Amino acid sequence: MVVAAYDKEVEERMRDFFESLNEKDRRRYAGLEASKLGHGGISYISEVLRCDRKTVSKGIDEIENPPELDAGRIRKKGRTQMLS
Repeated sequence: MVVAAYDKEVEERMRDFFESLNEKDRRRYAGLEASKLGHGGISYISEVLRCDRKTVSKGIDEIENPPELDAGRIRKKGRTQMLS
């Protein structure tokens, strides 16, 4: 790993904050932190936050290419299912 590790107390505060967020904000926070670190950031942040590397990568993508959502929504609208 190329990045320098944060202090253990900082890592713990980051984890606590991460856990307080909703799913979408967790991804984006993880992505933002990894982006700041550069090479090795995805691996390091996924370890610190105890989340999958794919979550961090998706967060980076969402920051760089924000999805278009209706105001106030966290997720895209799903397909409507007809119940019989």
